[in-house]
Amino acid sequence: MASVIPFKALRPLENLASKVASRPYDVLNSQEAKVEAGNNADSFLHITKSEIDLPEGIDTHSQQVYERAKQNLQAFIQKGILFRENKPCYYIYTLVMNGRSQTGLVCASSVSDYEKGIIKKHEFTRPEKEQDRINHIKTSGAQTGNVFLAYRNVPAIDSLIELWKRNNKPVYDFVADDAISHTVWVVNDDKVIDSITTLFATKVPATYIADGHHRAASAAKVRKALGKQATEGSAYFLTTLFPADELHILDYNRVVKDLDGQDPEELISYLHDDFDVTLMGNEAYRPERLHDFGMYLNGKWYKLTARRNSFSDDPIGVLDVTILSENILAKLLRIKDQRTDKRIDFVGGIRGLGELEKRVNSGEMAVAFSLYPVSIQQLFAIADSGEVMPPKSTWFEPKLRDGLLTHLIYE
Repeated sequence: MASVIPFKALRPLENLASKVASRPYDVLNSQEAKVEAGNNADSFLHITKSEIDLPEGIDTHSQQVYERAKQNLQAFIQKGILFRENKPCYYIYTLVMNGRSQTGLVCASSVSDYEKGIIKKHEFTRPEKEQDRINHIKTSGAQTGNVFLAYRNVPAIDSLIELWKRNNKPVYDFVADDAISHTVWVVNDDKVIDSITTLFATKVPATYIADGHHRAASAAKVRKALGKQATEGSAYFLTTLFPADELHILDYNRVVKDLDGQDPEELISYLHDDFDVTLMGNEAYRPERLHDFGMYLNGKWYKLTARRNSFSDDPIGVLDVTILSENILAKLLRIKDQRTDKRIDFVGGIRGLGELEKRVNSGEMAVAFSLYPVSIQQLFAIADSGEVMPPKSTWFEPKLRDGLLTHLIYE
């Protein structure tokens, strides 16, 4: 069963929350982070993307960058921008995007649960990305990035969280510059805290990583690396748990630099072996059901419908990302490993299909593919089976903001 505990969050003063809160470190490159932080000295990007305060061109994985993150974090504390909660608490976090609301519980989840498979994975991780987070956590002493977990709904947990929201005033309530609203409540009543801990320990047999595989893996490796010096804080990591029925998964699309020596007509002719191909014209095509794909090639959109003989019924084989990977990317374009091949890139659905057109029309890419989103039920089935999805299979929106709630591993 799931082991979660309250924690003493490091968090901003109420009047500074909207200035401190920043988009997650892994959705921005260094230049974008520098622009976004702008003249905002209170932006948490100074901690999560601390290279923005160092000379341009610095290696973002150098120890100097991690030391600067530590310095900036300590400066935020000394200036009173951030303060430490005086007792372990749970936190309720509601996000609203385009009128759609979702609410999660911010807590500390057990590293041992991750190692035992009670916290289930559905993706492989990349060593260099893990090492970046390991270095950031060990040097700064803080888990600044939230791991987004999902669980099957438990009515008693839903009711308890909604009751707290209804009867208590939030400590943060603001709309960010991307029009997404962020509202946070502190759960500081001991009886309610105990009830939440008990409900997860008795009603939730497993949780599932929706977003943050590298952050979870890094937390586990930090505790292991600390050995006998491991702290109580390092035995847990920062998570937000969402009930499954509140989650929204967007498409995660692909763009490819070249056609592997083929011309567009040749590629289309080969596609007919595994797909029904329909010319859609100039209007961007967004798939409306499983096993339908959009393809943007040579200024035109096509609808590709996978034929029944092109995929299997097992939890991985039935995924659209697998069908695309095996029948087009590997078979026709010779992209065998999407994690390492430099010819492919990934575009989150939040950017829209216009981004796919833009990258192909510019000449940067030769072809783009739009996919139907993976469902949360598919994610659960794959994680339960012990299998992993192809890379970049899911894109969750809205994103949690960094800086509102940080977990310290050293007291």
